[in-house]
Amino acid sequence: MTSSTLGSTPPASSLDPAIAARLKRGADGLVPAIAQQYDTGEVLMLGWMDDEALHRTLTTGRATYWSRSRQEYWVKGDTSGHIQRVKAVALDCDADTVLVKVDQTGAACHTGDRTCFDADVLILLDS
Repeated sequence: MTSSTLGSTPPASSLDPAIAARLKRGADGLVPAIAQQYDTGEVLMLGWMDDEALHRTLTTGRATYWSRSRQEYWVKGDTSGHIQRVKAVALDCDADTVLVKVDQTGAACHTGDRTCFDADVLILLDS
């Protein structure tokens, strides 16, 4: 995918201006994006999106994120085959977090686990 550098001015994007106006981004121009399995509600992973990553996610049907370490866009599954097909995208009530409901193929976590949230449970309370 195209590489871009985030700074004080985000890269040009084709994101619908009405959606862009609602987003509350961090100082780095990013919003957290939670990937959730659409049919079970399982929380899979957390990624980061800027306007262009959100635009690509909305228009291609494939979850696209901004890699903070590599400073480039990445489409989940392009190299691993562990694809996230987008079923729905929503903003939270403050418009500072994106929820991406996906149909996950294979592992969502870079470690090879189904979810990034099953390896280190800090507390488990009885119901």
